[in-house]
Amino acid sequence: MDGFLLSRADRTLRTAGSRGTYDTAAAAAHALAERRVPLVVGALPFDPDGPVALTAPETADFRPGPWRPDSAPAVPAARITAELPAPGEHRRRVAALVSRVRAGELDKVVAARSVTVTTDRPIRPWSLLARLVTRDPAGNGFGVDLSPAGEEYAGRALIGASPELLLERTGREVRCFPLAGTAPRHTDPDADRTEGEQLLASAKNRAEHAFVTDRIREVLGPLCTDLAVPTVPHLIATPQVWHLATPVRGVLRDPSTTALDLARLLHPTPAVCGTPLQPALDTIRHIEEPRRFYGGAVGWCDAAGDGTWVVAIRCAELDADTATLRAWAGGGIVAASDPDAELAETTTKLGTLLGALDLTA
Repeated sequence: MDGFLLSRADRTLRTAGSRGTYDTAAAAAHALAERRVPLVVGALPFDPDGPVALTAPETADFRPGPWRPDSAPAVPAARITAELPAPGEHRRRVAALVSRVRAGELDKVVAARSVTVTTDRPIRPWSLLARLVTRDPAGNGFGVDLSPAGEEYAGRALIGASPELLLERTGREVRCFPLAGTAPRHTDPDADRTEGEQLLASAKNRAEHAFVTDRIREVLGPLCTDLAVPTVPHLIATPQVWHLATPVRGVLRDPSTTALDLARLLHPTPAVCGTPLQPALDTIRHIEEPRRFYGGAVGWCDAAGDGTWVVAIRCAELDADTATLRAWAGGGIVAASDPDAELAETTTKLGTLLGALDLTA
């Protein structure tokens, strides 16, 4: 994929070319600190021990509002060719994780699964991204060249439409907008409204959401003054799902703390990993196939330390042949989780990416 794009409701960044690439966040942070480059863009993997995909672009274009492509180009016919794990195995994994949570080993852990999609002919990354952005009322979308992460990722791209802001830093001001707690949307307005109201009243989902806001408070508390973390979440909607959301704001004590620093501290969040963090991460490493960049972070940071990072969800990795892609979705497992409901939640979330494709049976 040539270039980088991060589209949000308030602003879009699109870049082209490369002055250099980095497979560690430390190397990119050092280049920014020394003012050797004005901007770094790219992705951090789900597993903090994995290689990053960061680029110092040749050109960068910031524009107000979301990206508005001229059209949503047609994409080739596609079919699902694999599910990993299979639905039955995902249910068994969830049941086993519920038992571990009830035994007190974990408070929450996120179980994810993926589907592999094959297209009849190569698909242009920018065409798929344009379809995702135009289908999202907020204009959310991102596209990242993963080649800087090493030979395994050469020619691959991460494409998605994440609604979740990990963090935004503007001067000393920091903003987060975590999402956790999910319910499906319905075409019937009354049923849809009822579903949202039930989500907002759900003790299970409120507790799951609190794990995320508690973690943000734990990380940002020592770094910020005037940290405001509301105790009651509110509802937001995407075309596929309702989410519980909480706007978080703070002011950095030390102006040298950059957006890239904060992204590394905050991810992976309990919304995509679990809590306590290390036991949840170790559990995922043991029972799941590598998530690669799903559940990581996508964004940018400039030499002044400002930047925006979103959680890498509602996304797929497009192979170098551009005819095969793999999409992921996950759900938080707590003591009250039901395996059938958790499987259905991942299917609903996969709809964001799969809905942009021309799927055949």
